[in-house]
Amino acid sequence: MKIHHIAIICSDYAVSKKFYTEVMGLNIIREVYREERQSYKLDLAIGDHYVIELFSFPDPPQRPSRPESCGLRHLAFSVENVSEKRQELVEKGLACEDIRIDEFTGKEFFFTQDPDQLPLEFYEM
Repeated sequence: MKIHHIAIICSDYAVSKKFYTEVMGLNIIREVYREERQSYKLDLAIGDHYVIELFSFPDPPQRPSRPESCGLRHLAFSVENVSEKRQELVEKGLACEDIRIDEFTGKEFFFTQDPDQLPLEFYEM
């Protein structure tokens, strides 16, 4: 029917919380500390449709991402203006790739990454 949520495990909760709320501009729905798991769970709203669950766990293993490996390749966000979004993120200190054109759709897009090097794509609506 639709995607319910996307779960991300971060290596530094405070850094990732700041990134997803202040840099990416996502809204906090709820934040809980689960003592039995020594884990935070932060639910973040993306518009009215999707939720990112940001988790912290003690000493999570690293996930290889480059060269590309099996598994989730990247997380893509649709935006109205790719150039404006890229400029906004660059001004907030993110290293962003150059804007490219999708050869199949003709739409603009670019990549950056979160604090744990999870590739994030911003794609023209």
